[in-house]
Amino acid sequence: MILVTGGRGFIGAHTVRALLDLGERCVLGQRAAGPPPALVTQREVREGRAVVEQMDCTDLGSVLAAGRRHRVTGIVHLAAAGMGASAPLDELSANAAGLFTVLRAAREWGAGRVVVASTIGVYAGVTDPALREDAPLPVASPHPIPAAKKIAEVAADIAASSGLDVVAARIGAIWGPLGRPSSPFFATPRLVHAAARHAMAAGGASVSSAARAGEAQAAGEGGVPGEAPPSYAEDAVDMCYAPDCGRALALLQTTATLRHRTYNVGGGRAVANREVAAAIGRAVPGAAPALLPGRSPAAPAVDACLDISRLREDTGYASEWDLDRAVTDYVGWLRAGNRR
Repeated sequence: MILVTGGRGFIGAHTVRALLDLGERCVLGQRAAGPPPALVTQREVREGRAVVEQMDCTDLGSVLAAGRRHRVTGIVHLAAAGMGASAPLDELSANAAGLFTVLRAAREWGAGRVVVASTIGVYAGVTDPALREDAPLPVASPHPIPAAKKIAEVAADIAASSGLDVVAARIGAIWGPLGRPSSPFFATPRLVHAAARHAMAAGGASVSSAARAGEAQAAGEGGVPGEAPPSYAEDAVDMCYAPDCGRALALLQTTATLRHRTYNVGGGRAVANREVAAAIGRAVPGAAPALLPGRSPAAPAVDACLDISRLREDTGYASEWDLDRAVTDYVGWLRAGNRR
């Protein structure tokens, strides 16, 4: 079975879904007890293809206990301390401890491969607009998350040098079902949530308390409608729809031979807010958001994107979700009553 730490979370759930679609069986490791994510069917649970195991990745005994109940043949390590949940040093300590625990467990189990989540943020300071895995990375980081992921990549590389099959996945901006209604890094989730609320109101459907809670969260600091940061038409980011991200990670876990230790996982191009707005207008007529012209004052001079050539060449990955299809799917998911 493939252990997916954080398997009940956003990216974890989509990774589990993709692994199940590839015929794998999954252990969903999560610190908090709870049911499987909505992307997993009850039949898959009944048949033992998807099993939720409560575990604390900072506790080696907790993780090893799952290995006594299931034969773990590979790991996708996505669990992490919540962003801003504690002081940066405490987050860093917890995330490093979790990684070391997972690597030790993989060694004890003889797991075939460990895929470790990294981030596009490690490229901050790289000037080339095409972000390649072999680019030299600055030591300094503008945010605690890429700082922690650089440490994780170093640890993963040392583990790989000692005989473990460890691969780092530098993940771009991910959006879609089960994701946050709003992101501090790009506008798309908030814009799509607003379109879904517009569609529900136009269709005469009552907006649920969950949707209203999502609206407050998406509105900005303090949850006051109208306080969301302005979105500029030409601001752009490399973003990837969550099912595509999950499938890329599943392929990195299951592809028999990989030629590299680091892979970018993203869309492969920078998508501008005006493109997102146009797709929203096609999916929900009348709901295309109004954007400010040009670029925000904080926008970089050149839009960078992840070069995903390695991922394509080594795993056969190809996106299954263009922007229009993804926006339509996400709006439909939200209109069905899902808060995220």
